[in-house]
Amino acid sequence: MGSGYMSQIRKHYFLDEYCIIAPGRGKRPSDYLGDVLEKETSDCVFCKGHEEKTPPATAVYKEGQILQDSEKFRIKDWDIRCFPNLYPALIQNPAKVSNTEFQAMEGYGFHEVIVETPKHSRQIPDFSDNEILLLMKAYKEQVNYYQSLEKIKYVSLFKNKGERAGASIAHTHSQLLALPVMPPTLKREIQTIKSSETCPYCNILVKEYGSNRLLYRNEEFIVIAPYCSKVPYELWILPQRHIHHISDFTDDLLRFLGDAIQVSLSVLSNSIGDLPYNYMFYQLNDDPEYHFNVKIQPVTSIAAGFEKNTGIYINTMAPEKAVEQLKTNLL
Repeated sequence: MGSGYMSQIRKHYFLDEYCIIAPGRGKRPSDYLGDVLEKETSDCVFCKGHEEKTPPATAVYKEGQILQDSEKFRIKDWDIRCFPNLYPALIQNPAKVSNTEFQAMEGYGFHEVIVETPKHSRQIPDFSDNEILLLMKAYKEQVNYYQSLEKIKYVSLFKNKGERAGASIAHTHSQLLALPVMPPTLKREIQTIKSSETCPYCNILVKEYGSNRLLYRNEEFIVIAPYCSKVPYELWILPQRHIHHISDFTDDLLRFLGDAIQVSLSVLSNSIGDLPYNYMFYQLNDDPEYHFNVKIQPVTSIAAGFEKNTGIYINTMAPEKAVEQLKTNLL
């Protein structure tokens, strides 16, 4: 890599955030440690046939239908299964908060698991076109439902793959948390967006469409390694039209979103192995000035003292170099 990349402090496209690009501290792709995927196990509570080991499903997706379990009956034949987390971060009947020294509120909300397939070892890159479309439809339905509830201010949809990314169960799944508060990061972002003359994400599309950070595009989405990448091989998925929430997605848009996610994860897997990762959906249902996006962050290292002290991430892989490597595995 040229000397121009030897340690740069880069600023976020439009937020007051920074990262340090320090390729001299980097590793080869083979040096990153992947998680060992569990083989099929008779003990996995997410596997088909173990439905009684989880709470009743709030939504079961099967052959175009959306069904529900009851306390006494579990649907055994399913494609995607959504149910309350056994160990929820938020609950519907929290104890009243009283006599607190500082500000606090009841831990009200919803915490749901979305099991993406009944097959234990199957991953998103292995999904058929119909399977990935169904998953995107399930995301849309579940987000819309929880977003419609009176006390809910924000629905966080995300996936942790691998133990180092926060997953406690190997069977592929996503999670959803419905919160009674708006996350501060989203508050700051939308405030900056509202103060801009044009949509910052639309500006990113214009600037990155022909750049050496563009990894992939289909008819509706582009995938880039952002200029201000926090971690090696970080990817952003952006719709090419301005759209603020998944509730406005047609089936065609969902299909192209699923394609962009699947291609991104396949390329990452083929390039750097079975690394753990997180992906997160960012959207605001009641603010059309926001621009929907998905961020994928492989877990290549841990946030250490500097990152925690400053909020500035040291990234050992310039995004331009990451895309150069990833494109060699783009079919």
